[in-house]
Amino acid sequence: MADRLTETNPPLNHTPNPWALIPLAVFLLTYLVVSVIAGDFYKMPITVAFVIASIVAVAISKGGKLSNRIEQFCRGAANSNIMLMILIFILAGAFAQTAKDMGAVDATVNLTMSVLPGNLLAAGIFIAACFISISVGTSVGTIVALAPVAVGIAAKSGMPDALMLGVVVSGAMFGDNLSFISDTTIVATRTQGCQMSDKFKVNIRIALPVAIITAIIYIISGLGAQNVYTPEKIEWIKVVPYLIVLITAVFGVNVMVVLFIGIILSGLTGIFTGSFDIWGWNAAMGNGILSMGELIIITLLAGGMLEMIRYNGGIDWIILKLTSHIRSSKGAEVSIAGLVSFANLCTANNTIALIMSGPIAKDIADKYKVDPRRSASILDIFSCTVQGIIPYGAQLLMAASLSAVSPLEIMGYLYYPYLLGLGTLLAIAFAYPRKYSNSYKLN
Repeated sequence: MADRLTETNPPLNHTPNPWALIPLAVFLLTYLVVSVIAGDFYKMPITVAFVIASIVAVAISKGGKLSNRIEQFCRGAANSNIMLMILIFILAGAFAQTAKDMGAVDATVNLTMSVLPGNLLAAGIFIAACFISISVGTSVGTIVALAPVAVGIAAKSGMPDALMLGVVVSGAMFGDNLSFISDTTIVATRTQGCQMSDKFKVNIRIALPVAIITAIIYIISGLGAQNVYTPEKIEWIKVVPYLIVLITAVFGVNVMVVLFIGIILSGLTGIFTGSFDIWGWNAAMGNGILSMGELIIITLLAGGMLEMIRYNGGIDWIILKLTSHIRSSKGAEVSIAGLVSFANLCTANNTIALIMSGPIAKDIADKYKVDPRRSASILDIFSCTVQGIIPYGAQLLMAASLSAVSPLEIMGYLYYPYLLGLGTLLAIAFAYPRKYSNSYKLN
């Protein structure tokens, strides 16, 4: 009986193993390289790339019988974090389509473009996304709320859809990194043993200058949008559901509750204004949920594939390599940045990446006298930087699913995550802010 139980649930093997990363390499080659060679990012569907990589992951796994390996893959796909994301995607799809069919997107676009000058549209949406995300604590929730509006503005202002979606994702990652109620902030501070407020003081000194530079870039990018739009009549009642959603989110209401409120308000407003009847509302919700099908499939496949990589020691091998050549506190900080970055690249989830790399980063920080407030900031910053730019991450997939734009097209306009990563590397190199860098005196 004991042998049968062992065969059904084989013990975890975390021996560092570089070959466990083969599925990730297969995915990157299949999706990114093939798309680049073909010159068309739609030639290779991302779902097909994940299916191929998942098959490879199961095939090369050490989990014993094929049935046991498949079961291990399914455990990764059914992870509670994965399932929670899927529930959010379902509600997000229902809300986004209901709001669109009701006319909320057009009404909000008309309001926004009537208030903001053309050359400030991109920067204005970026700043709005920053404030919303830092209040909500979730980048995905911010993207769900603002992406449809951003696409509508792009259509009427002449700016590329990919630019406006890049604006939204950039602002969403600002708050994901800094918010007091963000999962990443909570995990980063807990694993490093510091207060959220102290981590914020270090983090904001690096992130705020980058955000200001990004806003200036978006102002310049939006210069061509001047005088290309004639304001239309604003239907204020159709803007109310969005406003209520944003207000409840700002007050820290759970994102699933926020989306449910949005669905109800959008549906009732649509019926009241004659935009649709009760059956039209049901059809809108159904179509919205179905529109999230590809994203849900990707999320499940990625969860299973990345669990196989973890199970076979791929993550542990990366950790071992990144921490084997540390000689100073600066080297320790760079290693912490590399550690969480690669964990995030492999997991496509910054919270999970922080959970895995946080305790190891704490050991590194203690050994090389890195201030815990600084190590927490570096962890959080690079987890959000990588999460915001990987084309198979929830943020870019969500933004792309709410439009007709490829995640790889959006990547060209993600100025904030790129500059945040670069700015933090410079902060490490120049011991900025010095108030929190006393450890460098030990070099």
